[in-house]
Amino acid sequence: MMAHEQSGPRKGYDHVPMGAYSVVAEVHAKPGKADELRTATLPLIDLVRSDPKNLVYFFQVDRADPGHLIFYEVFATQDDFEAHNNMPYVQAWFAKLSELADGGVRMTRMEILQAPKK
Repeated sequence: MMAHEQSGPRKGYDHVPMGAYSVVAEVHAKPGKADELRTATLPLIDLVRSDPKNLVYFFQVDRADPGHLIFYEVFATQDDFEAHNNMPYVQAWFAKLSELADGGVRMTRMEILQAPKK
């Protein structure tokens, strides 16, 4: 079962190890560039989710500000995340940001915590 094919309550969480490397990344579109930035970003969903090292990937848009894009990503390790960032399709997306985004990517790097098993 792929990570994004959950069925029923709590199904799919077991594949995320304790201590997994997670990231919340935010990008703000330049004025008038929200649709263009979203269009440039949508192909990343299938590309990142097809990476066997990716455990969770969500691309989200702020309902109150459609130019505010938020990514939630989980990888087992920081090395897996860094390898993801070095993929050609991610590098190509980063290269478009100077034209489309206001200030680049703001990233918060986190560690997944889990409640003790009962």
